[in-house]
Amino acid sequence: MKFLRFILVGFVFGIVLTKAEAVSWYRIYEMFRFESFHMFGIIMVAIATGVIGIQMIKRSKIKDIKGQEIEIVPKERGFTRYIVGGTLFGLGWGLVGSCPGPIFILLGTGIYGVAVVLVGALLGTYIYGLLKDKLPH
Repeated sequence: MKFLRFILVGFVFGIVLTKAEAVSWYRIYEMFRFESFHMFGIIMVAIATGVIGIQMIKRSKIKDIKGQEIEIVPKERGFTRYIVGGTLFGLGWGLVGSCPGPIFILLGTGIYGVAVVLVGALLGTYIYGLLKDKLPH
């Protein structure tokens, strides 16, 4: 029962993204063609929310669900891996028309063709897990 609230928040988040048209292939297409500000606005709000949330966690010593203090470990500096990773993510997003989060929302709305995308995402994650130790990080 403890996780019921997280499931409910997930459902509400899915509804909000659907109503905001953030899971719409057409909106994503418009974004990559620089024809609309809609998705860029959503992304900027998400970035601002994330920055504010992380700062609140760091400064307020907020605890996790188990009562332990949340520790945010600084990331290693690196430019190339972020450029390569971001490019691959963006290419996948552009080709498929969906980033990983909305895949489940689209399945929930009855767009079952996106199951192929889900299988591809899971397969890519599995292959990364196999090759992780051999890749430069």
